[in-house]
Amino acid sequence: MTSFAIQPEDLRDVVARTLGDKARSLTVSLGEVTLVVAASDYLSVMEKLRTAPGCRFDQLIDLCGVDYSTYRDVGTDGPRFAVVSHLQSVELNQRLRVRVCCPDDDMPVVDSLTGVWSGANWFEREAFDLYGIVFTGHDDLRRILTDYGFIGHPFRKDFPLSGHVEMRYDAEKKRVVYQPVTIEPREITPRIIREENYGGLH
Repeated sequence: MTSFAIQPEDLRDVVARTLGDKARSLTVSLGEVTLVVAASDYLSVMEKLRTAPGCRFDQLIDLCGVDYSTYRDVGTDGPRFAVVSHLQSVELNQRLRVRVCCPDDDMPVVDSLTGVWSGANWFEREAFDLYGIVFTGHDDLRRILTDYGFIGHPFRKDFPLSGHVEMRYDAEKKRVVYQPVTIEPREITPRIIREENYGGLH
């Protein structure tokens, strides 16, 4: 059994006292604390979580984009895109999940964390590449997984499985060429509903 220097409920209370009304939501589920903050407070909250006594989250261990567009199908409304980060405090032997929603669905933008944790660099580039989320203040925000000529953002739930462009080797030109896809575009979005105790966990 994992030993925590501080219990999740105690960590939730410490974070609540540290952030005050900047914490929109703080919940504990399956031994993990999840914090939700507004995009306008995102950078200042993360800076405080890194340095404040009782928090001391010195490591950003993950950051990813999320597309919530199909959640509307099951009755959940709200912004389409979010950024979810996982922070770790070596001193506290505890982790914290932080979620921030992008206020504009058409142009999702949040502040970059590269000035707080340099390791955010490639995580944010990945979220930009796959979801089209723009990180203000990132010095090198460019694609990291897809090709330079790639059109769109492939992890968005409305992105066609066939993509928009295909490439092939042209024997006459003796090089790889790009062209519009020649197969019929399809969109398959599986509906996933997670069970509370799936697999007998917790």
